[in-house]
Amino acid sequence: MNSSRRQFLAASTVAGASLVLPGVAAATPNLVRRDRPGLPSGIMSGDVTANSAVVWSRTDRRARLVVDVTSHGRFDRAIRLRGPITGPDDDFTAQLPLKGLRPGQRYDYRISFEDSSGRRGESLEGSFSTPGRNRGLSFVWTGDTAGQGYGINPEFGGMAAYRAMHDTRPDFFLHSGDNIYADGPIAAEVKVADGTIWKNVVTEQVSKVAETLAEYRGRYKYNLLDGNVRDLYAEVPIISQWDDHETVNNWYPGEILADDRYTEKRVDVLAARARKAFLEYLPMEHAGRGRIYRTVSYGPLLDIFCLDMRTYRDTNPKPGVSGSVALLGAEQAAWLVREVAASKATWKVIASDMPLGLLVPDGTEIEAVANGLPGAPGGREHEIAWVLSQFKRRKVRNTIWLTADVHYCAAHHYDPSRAAFTDFDPFWELVAGPINAGTFGPNALDSTFGPKVEFVKAADFPNQPPSGGNQFFGHVDIDPRTGVFTASLRDLHGTVLWTKDIHPAH
Repeated sequence: MNSSRRQFLAASTVAGASLVLPGVAAATPNLVRRDRPGLPSGIMSGDVTANSAVVWSRTDRRARLVVDVTSHGRFDRAIRLRGPITGPDDDFTAQLPLKGLRPGQRYDYRISFEDSSGRRGESLEGSFSTPGRNRGLSFVWTGDTAGQGYGINPEFGGMAAYRAMHDTRPDFFLHSGDNIYADGPIAAEVKVADGTIWKNVVTEQVSKVAETLAEYRGRYKYNLLDGNVRDLYAEVPIISQWDDHETVNNWYPGEILADDRYTEKRVDVLAARARKAFLEYLPMEHAGRGRIYRTVSYGPLLDIFCLDMRTYRDTNPKPGVSGSVALLGAEQAAWLVREVAASKATWKVIASDMPLGLLVPDGTEIEAVANGLPGAPGGREHEIAWVLSQFKRRKVRNTIWLTADVHYCAAHHYDPSRAAFTDFDPFWELVAGPINAGTFGPNALDSTFGPKVEFVKAADFPNQPPSGGNQFFGHVDIDPRTGVFTASLRDLHGTVLWTKDIHPAH
Protein backbone atom coordinates (compact mmCIF):
# COMPACT_ATOMS: atom_id res chain seq x y z
CA MET A 1 0.00 0.00 0.00
CA ASN A 2 2.58 2.45 -1.33
CA SER A 3 5.24 3.45 1.20
CA SER A 4 3.39 2.05 4.21
CA ARG A 5 2.64 -1.33 2.67
CA ARG A 6 5.40 -3.26 4.49
CA GLN A 7 4.52 -1.62 7.81
CA PHE A 8 0.83 -2.43 7.29
CA LEU A 9 1.58 -6.08 6.50
CA ALA A 10 3.85 -6.52 9.50
CA ALA A 11 1.59 -4.79 11.98
CA SER A 12 -1.57 -6.55 10.86
CA THR A 13 0.17 -9.93 11.05
CA VAL A 14 1.20 -9.19 14.62
CA ALA A 15 -2.44 -8.28 15.32
CA GLY A 16 -3.38 -11.90 14.67
CA ALA A 17 -4.10 -12.16 10.95
CA SER A 18 -2.47 -14.37 8.36
CA LEU A 19 -2.17 -12.94 4.89
CA VAL A 20 -2.09 -13.76 1.20
CA LEU A 21 -0.11 -11.52 -1.12
CA PRO A 22 -1.87 -9.17 -3.58
CA GLY A 23 -2.72 -10.75 -6.89
CA VAL A 24 -4.06 -13.87 -5.17
CA ALA A 25 -6.98 -11.79 -3.89
CA ALA A 26 -9.23 -11.94 -6.92
CA ALA A 27 -12.56 -10.13 -6.83
CA THR A 28 -15.43 -12.20 -5.50
CA PRO A 29 -18.94 -11.66 -6.91
CA ASN A 30 -21.43 -10.68 -4.23
CA LEU A 31 -23.57 -13.77 -4.73
CA VAL A 32 -25.36 -15.26 -1.74
CA ARG A 33 -25.05 -19.03 -1.74
CA ARG A 34 -26.67 -21.00 1.04
CA ASP A 35 -23.89 -23.59 0.97
CA ARG A 36 -21.32 -20.90 1.80
CA PRO A 37 -20.90 -18.37 4.64
CA GLY A 38 -23.30 -15.42 4.49
CA LEU A 39 -23.19 -11.90 5.99
CA PRO A 40 -26.59 -11.46 7.66
CA SER A 41 -25.63 -8.37 9.70
CA GLY A 42 -23.56 -6.29 7.30
CA ILE A 43 -20.09 -4.88 7.97
CA MET A 44 -18.57 -2.14 10.12
CA SER A 45 -15.37 -0.31 10.93
CA GLY A 46 -14.61 1.42 14.20
CA ASP A 47 -12.10 3.36 16.33
CA VAL A 48 -10.26 4.68 13.28
CA THR A 49 -7.08 6.64 14.03
CA ALA A 50 -4.28 7.98 11.81
CA ASN A 51 -2.60 4.56 11.80
CA SER A 52 -5.23 1.97 12.75
CA ALA A 53 -8.81 0.78 12.49
CA VAL A 54 -10.93 -2.22 13.45
CA VAL A 55 -13.21 -3.98 10.96
CA TRP A 56 -16.15 -6.22 11.90
CA SER A 57 -18.72 -8.56 10.51
CA ARG A 58 -20.88 -11.56 11.38
CA THR A 59 -21.49 -14.75 9.48
CA ASP A 60 -23.99 -17.60 9.82
CA ARG A 61 -21.74 -20.60 10.50
CA ARG A 62 -18.29 -21.53 11.78
CA ALA A 63 -15.88 -19.78 9.41
CA ARG A 64 -12.76 -17.62 9.15
CA LEU A 65 -12.92 -13.86 8.62
CA VAL A 66 -11.27 -12.69 5.38
CA VAL A 67 -10.56 -9.00 4.78
CA ASP A 68 -9.25 -7.43 1.56
CA VAL A 69 -7.87 -3.91 2.06
CA THR A 70 -6.79 -1.41 -0.58
CA SER A 71 -5.82 2.25 -0.75
CA HIS A 72 -5.95 2.20 -4.55
CA GLY A 73 -9.71 1.84 -4.95
CA ARG A 74 -9.06 -1.42 -6.77
CA PHE A 75 -9.51 -4.79 -5.14
CA ASP A 76 -7.29 -6.51 -7.70
CA ARG A 77 -4.46 -4.68 -5.93
CA ALA A 78 -5.73 -5.37 -2.41
CA ILE A 79 -3.92 -6.97 0.51
CA ARG A 80 -5.77 -9.99 1.83
CA LEU A 81 -5.80 -10.67 5.55
CA ARG A 82 -7.20 -13.79 7.15
CA GLY A 83 -8.51 -13.09 10.61
CA PRO A 84 -9.95 -15.22 13.41
CA ILE A 85 -12.21 -18.23 13.10
CA THR A 86 -15.59 -17.51 14.64
CA GLY A 87 -18.26 -19.81 15.94
CA PRO A 88 -21.16 -20.05 18.41
CA ASP A 89 -19.04 -18.80 21.35
CA ASP A 90 -18.79 -15.41 19.58
CA ASP A 91 -22.26 -15.59 17.99
CA PHE A 92 -20.39 -15.88 14.67
CA THR A 93 -19.05 -12.32 14.98
CA ALA A 94 -15.43 -11.46 14.21
CA GLN A 95 -13.22 -8.38 14.40
CA LEU A 96 -9.80 -7.66 12.95
CA PRO A 97 -7.51 -4.76 13.97
CA LEU A 98 -5.72 -3.10 11.06
CA LYS A 99 -2.37 -1.55 12.01
CA GLY A 100 0.23 0.43 10.13
CA LEU A 101 -2.22 2.49 8.10
CA ARG A 102 -1.17 5.75 6.47
CA PRO A 103 -2.54 9.07 7.81
CA GLY A 104 -4.89 11.03 5.58
CA GLN A 105 -5.75 8.06 3.38
CA ARG A 106 -9.02 6.55 2.18
CA TYR A 107 -9.15 2.76 2.54
CA ASP A 108 -11.64 0.43 0.92
CA TYR A 109 -12.17 -2.98 2.47
CA ARG A 110 -14.09 -6.08 1.51
CA ILE A 111 -15.22 -8.65 4.04
CA SER A 112 -16.16 -12.27 3.56
CA PHE A 113 -15.79 -15.54 5.46
CA GLU A 114 -14.36 -18.84 4.31
CA ASP A 115 -15.49 -22.24 5.56
CA SER A 116 -13.28 -25.18 6.56
CA SER A 117 -12.94 -26.18 2.91
CA GLY A 118 -11.58 -22.73 2.01
CA ARG A 119 -14.73 -21.70 0.13
CA ARG A 120 -15.56 -18.01 0.45
CA GLY A 121 -19.12 -16.88 0.67
CA GLU A 122 -20.98 -13.59 0.39
CA SER A 123 -18.83 -10.43 0.38
CA LEU A 124 -19.59 -6.79 1.19
CA GLU A 125 -17.52 -3.66 0.66
CA GLY A 126 -16.98 -0.71 2.93
CA SER A 127 -14.64 2.23 3.39
CA PHE A 128 -13.11 4.61 5.92
CA SER A 129 -10.58 7.44 5.89
CA THR A 130 -7.75 7.93 8.35
CA PRO A 131 -7.25 11.45 9.74
CA GLY A 132 -4.26 13.44 8.53
CA ARG A 133 -2.65 16.83 8.71
CA ASN A 134 -3.93 19.76 6.67
CA ARG A 135 -7.39 18.32 6.21
CA GLY A 136 -10.55 19.13 8.09
CA LEU A 137 -12.85 16.59 9.60
CA SER A 138 -16.51 16.21 10.41
CA PHE A 139 -18.48 13.82 12.55
CA VAL A 140 -21.95 13.17 13.93
CA TRP A 141 -23.05 12.06 17.36
CA THR A 142 -26.28 10.94 19.01
CA GLY A 143 -27.68 8.13 21.16
CA ASP A 144 -30.80 6.14 22.04
CA THR A 145 -31.61 3.57 19.34
CA ALA A 146 -34.83 1.47 19.32
CA GLY A 147 -36.16 2.72 22.66
CA GLN A 148 -39.69 2.90 24.08
CA GLY A 149 -40.81 0.15 21.71
CA TYR A 150 -40.05 2.17 18.56
CA GLY A 151 -38.13 -0.23 16.38
CA ILE A 152 -37.87 -0.69 12.62
CA ASN A 153 -41.01 0.64 10.94
CA PRO A 154 -40.93 -0.16 7.19
CA GLU A 155 -43.82 2.23 6.53
CA PHE A 156 -41.66 5.05 7.93
CA GLY A 157 -38.60 4.02 5.95
CA GLY A 158 -36.94 2.21 8.84
CA MET A 159 -34.58 4.09 11.13
CA ALA A 160 -34.71 7.15 8.92
CA ALA A 161 -32.57 9.45 11.09
CA TYR A 162 -29.59 7.19 10.39
CA ARG A 163 -30.00 8.10 6.73
CA ALA A 164 -29.99 11.81 7.62
CA MET A 165 -26.70 11.35 9.49
CA HIS A 166 -25.25 9.40 6.57
CA ASP A 167 -26.23 12.18 4.16
CA THR A 168 -23.84 14.58 5.91
CA ARG A 169 -20.92 12.34 4.82
CA PRO A 170 -19.15 12.45 8.18
CA ASP A 171 -15.69 11.03 8.89
CA PHE A 172 -17.06 9.06 11.84
CA PHE A 173 -20.13 8.50 14.00
CA LEU A 174 -19.95 8.74 17.80
CA HIS A 175 -22.73 6.68 19.41
CA SER A 176 -23.06 8.14 22.89
CA GLY A 177 -24.80 5.15 24.44
CA ASP A 178 -28.05 3.20 24.51
CA ASN A 179 -27.08 1.40 21.31
CA ILE A 180 -29.94 -0.97 22.16
CA TYR A 181 -32.84 -1.05 24.61
CA ALA A 182 -32.41 -4.46 26.19
CA ASP A 183 -35.12 -3.69 28.75
CA GLY A 184 -37.73 -2.50 26.21
CA PRO A 185 -39.75 -5.18 24.39
CA ILE A 186 -40.64 -4.38 20.78
CA ALA A 187 -44.19 -5.31 19.75
CA ALA A 188 -45.74 -5.40 16.29
CA GLU A 189 -47.71 -2.22 17.02
CA VAL A 190 -47.38 0.72 19.39
CA LYS A 191 -50.40 2.91 20.13
CA VAL A 192 -49.17 6.50 20.28
CA ALA A 193 -50.70 9.24 22.44
CA ASP A 194 -51.66 11.22 19.34
CA GLY A 195 -53.86 8.35 18.13
CA THR A 196 -51.49 7.00 15.48
CA ILE A 197 -50.15 3.46 15.28
CA TRP A 198 -46.42 2.75 14.97
CA LYS A 199 -45.72 -0.59 13.29
CA ASN A 200 -42.55 -2.60 13.92
CA VAL A 201 -40.62 -5.43 12.41
CA VAL A 202 -40.45 -7.96 15.26
CA THR A 203 -38.11 -10.85 16.03
CA GLU A 204 -38.42 -13.37 18.82
CA GLN A 205 -35.36 -12.06 20.65
CA VAL A 206 -36.79 -8.53 21.04
CA SER A 207 -40.25 -9.61 22.15
CA LYS A 208 -39.29 -9.61 25.86
CA VAL A 209 -36.69 -8.02 28.12
CA ALA A 210 -33.21 -9.36 27.47
CA GLU A 211 -31.83 -11.66 30.16
CA THR A 212 -29.91 -14.39 28.38
CA LEU A 213 -26.80 -13.77 26.33
CA ALA A 214 -28.74 -14.81 23.21
CA GLU A 215 -31.38 -12.16 23.95
CA TYR A 216 -28.77 -9.41 24.39
CA ARG A 217 -27.14 -10.44 21.15
CA GLY A 218 -30.54 -10.47 19.49
CA ARG A 219 -30.97 -6.76 20.19
CA TYR A 220 -27.87 -5.87 18.18
CA LYS A 221 -28.87 -8.23 15.38
CA TYR A 222 -32.29 -6.56 15.30
CA ASN A 223 -30.88 -3.06 14.74
CA LEU A 224 -28.68 -4.44 11.96
CA LEU A 225 -31.75 -5.57 10.05
CA ASP A 226 -32.29 -1.91 9.16
CA GLY A 227 -30.84 -0.84 5.81
CA ASN A 228 -30.20 2.73 6.95
CA VAL A 229 -28.09 1.50 9.86
CA ARG A 230 -26.16 -0.96 7.71
CA ASP A 231 -25.50 1.57 4.96
CA LEU A 232 -24.13 4.09 7.46
CA TYR A 233 -21.92 1.54 9.19
CA ALA A 234 -20.43 0.32 5.90
CA GLU A 235 -19.17 3.81 5.00
CA VAL A 236 -18.82 5.63 8.33
CA PRO A 237 -16.64 4.31 11.18
CA ILE A 238 -18.30 4.12 14.59
CA ILE A 239 -16.97 5.05 18.02
CA SER A 240 -19.15 3.28 20.58
CA GLN A 241 -19.96 3.90 24.23
CA TRP A 242 -22.51 2.24 26.42
CA ASP A 243 -25.02 3.58 28.94
CA ASP A 244 -27.76 1.84 30.90
CA HIS A 245 -30.11 0.34 28.31
CA GLU A 246 -27.44 -1.96 26.91
CA THR A 247 -28.15 -3.83 30.17
CA VAL A 248 -31.21 -2.57 32.07
CA ASN A 249 -32.65 0.86 32.92
CA ASN A 250 -30.64 2.96 35.40
CA TRP A 251 -28.47 0.04 36.55
CA TYR A 252 -25.53 0.13 38.92
CA PRO A 253 -23.17 -2.64 40.07
CA GLY A 254 -24.57 -4.85 42.81
CA GLU A 255 -28.17 -3.91 42.15
CA ILE A 256 -30.89 -6.52 42.69
CA LEU A 257 -33.91 -5.88 40.48
CA ALA A 258 -37.46 -5.62 41.79
CA ASP A 259 -38.89 -6.00 38.30
CA ASP A 260 -41.32 -8.89 37.77
CA ARG A 261 -40.40 -9.11 34.09
CA TYR A 262 -37.01 -10.55 35.04
CA THR A 263 -36.31 -14.06 36.29
CA GLU A 264 -32.62 -13.15 36.70
CA LYS A 265 -32.64 -10.35 39.27
CA ARG A 266 -28.87 -9.91 39.73
CA VAL A 267 -27.73 -6.95 37.67
CA ASP A 268 -24.11 -8.05 37.84
CA VAL A 269 -25.05 -11.25 36.00
CA LEU A 270 -27.05 -9.33 33.40
CA ALA A 271 -24.30 -6.74 32.96
CA ALA A 272 -21.69 -9.43 32.27
CA ARG A 273 -23.87 -10.88 29.50
CA ALA A 274 -24.63 -7.40 28.17
CA ARG A 275 -20.93 -6.47 28.10
CA LYS A 276 -20.05 -9.61 26.14
CA ALA A 277 -22.72 -8.83 23.54
CA PHE A 278 -21.62 -5.18 23.37
CA LEU A 279 -17.99 -6.10 22.76
CA GLU A 280 -18.95 -8.76 20.22
CA TYR A 281 -21.20 -6.55 18.13
CA LEU A 282 -19.33 -3.22 18.03
CA PRO A 283 -15.85 -2.80 16.52
CA MET A 284 -13.45 -1.13 18.92
CA GLU A 285 -9.85 -1.09 20.00
CA HIS A 286 -9.89 -2.72 23.43
CA ALA A 287 -7.83 -1.05 26.12
CA GLY A 288 -7.45 -4.25 28.16
CA ARG A 289 -9.62 -6.09 30.68
CA GLY A 290 -12.60 -5.54 28.41
CA ARG A 291 -12.39 -1.85 29.27
CA ILE A 292 -14.86 0.42 27.50
CA TYR A 293 -13.42 3.82 28.43
CA ARG A 294 -10.61 4.74 26.06
CA THR A 295 -9.03 7.47 23.93
CA VAL A 296 -9.53 7.60 20.17
CA SER A 297 -7.00 10.00 18.61
CA TYR A 298 -8.32 11.58 15.44
CA GLY A 299 -5.32 13.51 14.23
CA PRO A 300 -3.96 16.93 15.20
CA LEU A 301 -7.40 18.54 15.37
CA LEU A 302 -9.22 16.14 17.69
CA ASP A 303 -8.93 13.55 20.45
CA ILE A 304 -12.05 11.78 21.73
CA PHE A 305 -12.16 10.55 25.33
CA CYS A 306 -14.91 7.94 25.67
CA LEU A 307 -16.23 7.59 29.21
CA ASP A 308 -17.90 4.63 30.93
CA MET A 309 -20.33 5.99 33.51
CA ARG A 310 -21.83 2.55 34.31
CA THR A 311 -19.20 0.03 35.30
CA TYR A 312 -17.59 1.87 38.21
CA ARG A 313 -20.47 3.80 39.74
CA ASP A 314 -21.75 3.52 43.30
CA THR A 315 -25.39 2.93 44.18
CA ASN A 316 -27.63 5.69 42.83
CA PRO A 317 -27.77 8.22 45.71
CA LYS A 318 -30.50 10.34 47.25
CA PRO A 319 -30.42 14.00 46.14
CA GLY A 320 -29.35 15.29 49.55
CA VAL A 321 -26.19 13.19 49.86
CA SER A 322 -23.34 15.63 50.48
CA GLY A 323 -20.35 13.28 50.37
CA SER A 324 -18.70 12.01 47.21
CA VAL A 325 -20.47 9.24 45.24
CA ALA A 326 -18.57 7.53 42.41
CA LEU A 327 -19.70 7.79 38.82
CA LEU A 328 -16.45 7.40 36.90
CA GLY A 329 -14.54 5.84 39.76
CA ALA A 330 -11.13 7.02 40.96
CA GLU A 331 -9.11 5.12 38.33
CA GLN A 332 -11.14 6.36 35.37
CA ALA A 333 -11.30 9.94 36.67
CA ALA A 334 -7.50 9.99 37.06
CA TRP A 335 -7.15 8.48 33.56
CA LEU A 336 -9.39 11.19 32.10
CA VAL A 337 -7.43 14.05 33.65
CA ARG A 338 -4.10 12.51 32.70
CA GLU A 339 -5.07 11.77 29.09
CA VAL A 340 -6.79 15.09 28.42
CA ALA A 341 -3.91 17.05 29.94
CA ALA A 342 -1.42 15.14 27.76
CA SER A 343 -3.40 15.64 24.55
CA LYS A 344 -1.75 17.73 21.84
CA ALA A 345 -4.92 17.92 19.74
CA THR A 346 -6.59 21.29 19.24
CA TRP A 347 -9.92 19.98 20.54
CA LYS A 348 -10.58 17.52 23.34
CA VAL A 349 -14.05 16.00 23.11
CA ILE A 350 -15.25 14.34 26.31
CA ALA A 351 -17.74 11.74 25.09
CA SER A 352 -19.99 11.48 28.13
CA ASP A 353 -22.82 8.98 28.12
CA MET A 354 -24.75 11.15 30.62
CA PRO A 355 -25.13 14.95 30.88
CA LEU A 356 -23.46 16.97 33.62
CA GLY A 357 -26.01 19.67 34.45
CA LEU A 358 -29.37 18.05 33.70
CA LEU A 359 -31.32 16.39 36.48
CA VAL A 360 -31.88 12.72 35.57
CA PRO A 361 -33.77 11.02 38.42
CA ASP A 362 -34.09 7.30 39.15
CA GLY A 363 -37.31 7.33 41.14
CA THR A 364 -36.33 9.09 44.36
CA GLU A 365 -32.61 8.64 43.62
CA ILE A 366 -30.17 10.38 41.27
CA GLU A 367 -29.17 8.65 38.05
CA ALA A 368 -26.67 11.07 36.47
CA VAL A 369 -24.42 13.83 37.88
CA ALA A 370 -26.70 16.70 38.90
CA ASN A 371 -28.63 16.34 42.17
CA GLY A 372 -31.04 19.18 41.41
CA LEU A 373 -29.91 21.19 44.44
CA PRO A 374 -28.27 24.63 44.17
CA GLY A 375 -25.06 25.31 45.98
CA ALA A 376 -21.84 23.37 46.53
CA PRO A 377 -21.27 19.99 44.86
CA GLY A 378 -22.88 16.95 46.45
CA GLY A 379 -22.92 13.26 45.60
CA ARG A 380 -21.66 12.59 42.08
CA GLU A 381 -21.03 16.29 41.47
CA HIS A 382 -17.86 15.99 43.59
CA GLU A 383 -16.14 13.77 41.05
CA ILE A 384 -16.96 16.08 38.13
CA ALA A 385 -15.87 19.11 40.17
CA TRP A 386 -12.49 17.45 40.74
CA VAL A 387 -12.09 16.71 37.03
CA LEU A 388 -13.01 20.26 36.02
CA SER A 389 -10.68 21.82 38.59
CA GLN A 390 -7.83 19.57 37.45
CA PHE A 391 -8.38 20.67 33.86
CA LYS A 392 -8.04 24.27 34.99
CA ARG A 393 -4.98 23.56 37.14
CA ARG A 394 -3.24 21.79 34.25
CA LYS A 395 -4.17 24.59 31.82
CA VAL A 396 -6.24 22.34 29.56
CA ARG A 397 -7.90 24.30 26.77
CA ASN A 398 -10.69 23.59 24.28
CA THR A 399 -12.73 20.86 25.91
CA ILE A 400 -16.23 20.10 24.62
CA TRP A 401 -18.55 17.64 26.38
CA LEU A 402 -20.86 15.70 24.03
CA THR A 403 -23.68 13.56 25.38
CA ALA A 404 -27.11 12.03 24.76
CA ASP A 405 -29.34 10.03 27.20
CA VAL A 406 -32.20 12.49 27.86
CA HIS A 407 -34.00 12.10 24.49
CA TYR A 408 -33.95 15.70 23.31
CA CYS A 409 -31.33 18.15 22.08
CA ALA A 410 -29.80 21.14 23.82
CA ALA A 411 -26.75 23.40 23.97
CA HIS A 412 -25.46 24.38 27.42
CA HIS A 413 -22.67 26.82 28.21
CA TYR A 414 -21.00 26.45 31.63
CA ASP A 415 -19.31 29.43 33.25
CA PRO A 416 -17.90 29.89 36.79
CA SER A 417 -19.34 33.41 36.91
CA ARG A 418 -22.81 31.80 37.20
CA ALA A 419 -21.78 28.85 39.34
CA ALA A 420 -21.73 27.85 43.00
CA PHE A 421 -18.55 25.85 42.31
CA THR A 422 -16.14 28.19 40.52
CA ASP A 423 -12.80 26.39 40.18
CA PHE A 424 -13.04 25.63 36.46
CA ASP A 425 -12.78 27.25 33.04
CA PRO A 426 -15.88 27.83 30.84
CA PHE A 427 -16.89 25.03 28.47
CA TRP A 428 -19.75 23.79 26.26
CA GLU A 429 -21.92 20.71 26.72
CA LEU A 430 -23.98 19.67 23.68
CA VAL A 431 -26.81 17.15 23.94
CA ALA A 432 -28.32 15.14 21.08
CA GLY A 433 -30.72 12.21 20.64
CA PRO A 434 -32.79 10.18 20.37
CA ILE A 435 -32.00 8.74 16.96
CA ASN A 436 -34.80 6.13 16.88
CA ALA A 437 -36.73 6.21 20.14
CA GLY A 438 -39.36 8.16 22.06
CA THR A 439 -38.66 11.88 22.50
CA PHE A 440 -39.03 13.57 25.91
CA GLY A 441 -37.77 16.63 27.78
CA PRO A 442 -36.71 19.14 28.61
CA ASN A 443 -35.16 18.27 31.99
CA ALA A 444 -34.45 20.67 34.85
CA LEU A 445 -30.98 22.26 34.86
CA ASP A 446 -28.83 22.24 38.00
CA SER A 447 -26.98 25.49 38.81
CA THR A 448 -23.93 24.05 40.61
CA PHE A 449 -21.58 24.42 37.60
CA GLY A 450 -23.28 27.50 36.19
CA PRO A 451 -24.89 26.17 33.00
CA LYS A 452 -26.97 28.35 30.72
CA VAL A 453 -29.36 26.98 28.11
CA GLU A 454 -28.41 28.45 24.76
CA PHE A 455 -30.78 26.23 22.80
CA VAL A 456 -33.28 23.47 23.44
CA LYS A 457 -35.68 21.42 21.28
CA ALA A 458 -37.72 18.72 22.96
CA ALA A 459 -40.84 16.61 22.42
CA ASP A 460 -44.23 18.03 21.49
CA PHE A 461 -45.65 15.49 23.97
CA PRO A 462 -44.00 12.83 26.17
CA ASN A 463 -42.76 9.73 24.36
CA GLN A 464 -43.31 11.25 20.94
CA PRO A 465 -42.56 8.68 18.20
CA PRO A 466 -39.87 9.13 15.54
CA SER A 467 -42.61 9.93 13.02
CA GLY A 468 -43.10 13.24 14.85
CA GLY A 469 -39.79 14.44 13.44
CA ASN A 470 -38.19 15.24 16.79
CA GLN A 471 -35.26 12.88 16.44
CA PHE A 472 -31.96 14.64 16.92
CA PHE A 473 -28.29 14.30 16.14
CA GLY A 474 -25.33 16.61 16.41
CA HIS A 475 -22.86 17.46 13.66
CA VAL A 476 -19.36 18.90 13.99
CA ASP A 477 -17.07 20.34 11.33
CA ILE A 478 -13.52 21.38 12.28
CA ASP A 479 -11.70 23.77 9.96
CA PRO A 480 -8.07 22.67 9.39
CA ARG A 481 -6.81 26.23 8.92
CA THR A 482 -8.50 28.11 11.75
CA GLY A 483 -9.33 25.22 14.06
CA VAL A 484 -12.89 26.53 14.43
CA PHE A 485 -15.22 23.89 15.85
CA THR A 486 -18.58 24.39 14.12
CA ALA A 487 -21.27 22.46 15.97
CA SER A 488 -24.89 22.09 14.94
CA LEU A 489 -27.95 20.27 16.25
CA ARG A 490 -30.19 18.71 13.60
CA ASP A 491 -33.52 16.92 13.38
CA LEU A 492 -34.82 13.75 11.72
CA HIS A 493 -34.50 15.31 8.25
CA GLY A 494 -31.04 16.78 8.84
CA THR A 495 -32.44 20.30 9.18
CA VAL A 496 -30.07 22.54 11.16
CA LEU A 497 -31.87 23.77 14.28
CA TRP A 498 -28.95 25.51 15.99
CA THR A 499 -25.33 26.15 15.08
CA LYS A 500 -22.33 27.70 16.78
CA ASP A 501 -18.75 28.48 15.71
CA ILE A 502 -16.53 27.82 18.73
CA HIS A 503 -13.07 29.32 18.35
CA PRO A 504 -10.08 27.58 19.91
CA ALA A 505 -8.22 29.23 22.77
CA HIS A 506 -4.44 29.29 22.49
